[in-house]
Amino acid sequence: MSSSVEPRGWAKAALHVNGWFVYLFFYAPIVLLVLFSFSESRNVGKWGGFTFDWYQQFFDSNNARGALSNSVKIALVVTLISVILGTMAALALERFTFRGKQVFDALLYLPIIIPDVTMAVMLLLFFGQFYDVIEAVFGIQMRKGFGSISISHIAFNISFVSVVVRARLAGMSTDLEEAAVDLYASRWKAFRYVTFPQILPGIAGGALLAMTLSLDDVVITQFVSGPGWTTLPVYVFGLIRKGVTPLINAISVIMLLASMLLVVLSLLAQRSRRTG
Repeated sequence: MSSSVEPRGWAKAALHVNGWFVYLFFYAPIVLLVLFSFSESRNVGKWGGFTFDWYQQFFDSNNARGALSNSVKIALVVTLISVILGTMAALALERFTFRGKQVFDALLYLPIIIPDVTMAVMLLLFFGQFYDVIEAVFGIQMRKGFGSISISHIAFNISFVSVVVRARLAGMSTDLEEAAVDLYASRWKAFRYVTFPQILPGIAGGALLAMTLSLDDVVITQFVSGPGWTTLPVYVFGLIRKGVTPLINAISVIMLLASMLLVVLSLLAQRSRRTG
């Protein structure tokens, strides 16, 4: 017979205070960011009256809208390719045995461990040498931009997607897959009708993580982007150099809302799947 010990009055009060302190620590900066994005004052930390001018200035700026469009395009391409390659890597590591598996497993974690600056420098050198070879051999002059940024984001997002999908696969039993094969289902049909529906929440989580990381990346993108190509986080970083205004608050709120929308869509998809 198990018994639970209720905390004393002072201990319960301390736990409540600690809980509210944690919530305040995490969410107070977000509330202040949203509040001061409507400030009329050009001083980023001073309230000067309510206004929508900074949001209007963002949507009226061709550079800002172009940076936002570039971020979305790159994030969609990166998410699609990273999910496919990351899921394939996770399945290979969890369901198959092959020569060099441990080496491949170790190398797959390198983009997660390596500092962003180090990886950015490596990618910068890679694209510089690669484009020089292409120009010398084929006579085609290539410039850094959409392709270099997308490939760089895919390079580190594959690892994150693989980790999330592998966590899902690790908790799955292979009994249903083996039963499907025993009932004369091909490997593809067993994956499509048995394995894929079970790992779909992991794939969705990996896709959400990949899109978020792509939308938020600054360091690597700044190193591998070419003239005329910038994303929204890099654009915000450039604004900080020129002078901080509530425009940065407004852009940050827009990025925050986009991230929250992705989380809500993921939760709705999981809820719909459980209901189904």
